[in-house]
Amino acid sequence: MKTILAAAAASLLLQFSPVAAEAATLVANISIGKQTMTVTENGWVKYRWKVSTARNGYVTPTGSWSAKWLSRDHRSRKYDNAPMPYAVFFNGGYAVHATYDLKRLGTPASHGCVRLHPDHAAQFFSLAREVGLANTRVVITR
Repeated sequence: MKTILAAAAASLLLQFSPVAAEAATLVANISIGKQTMTVTENGWVKYRWKVSTARNGYVTPTGSWSAKWLSRDHRSRKYDNAPMPYAVFFNGGYAVHATYDLKRLGTPASHGCVRLHPDHAAQFFSLAREVGLANTRVVITR
């Protein structure tokens, strides 16, 4: 009986012990249909924000990617040097980044990237840098 209780106690301690930052998993779940991004860290929802994905004539790709690179003050070479602050690139030229077109958040408005409020983009950028790109996933669904 003591062995069973000790095993149960050990199991509970392992479930609720803090996870090291190096092992953290950050996931940005983007819903094109809902125009939202839900950020989870280690399985716990941290944030839920409005986004803008591709407007008519453009495409936001669906799928799952690890983050590839970060650019704090990026400018688009493809779209007239448009600002893309706090960019977290995940698939070629596609990124999660800030926008200053705040009135359009929650509706499709981009050329394909996932746009966020600048404060939210800065938070996501900071979290991705903190946990590491290999531990950061971007998942986009319809």
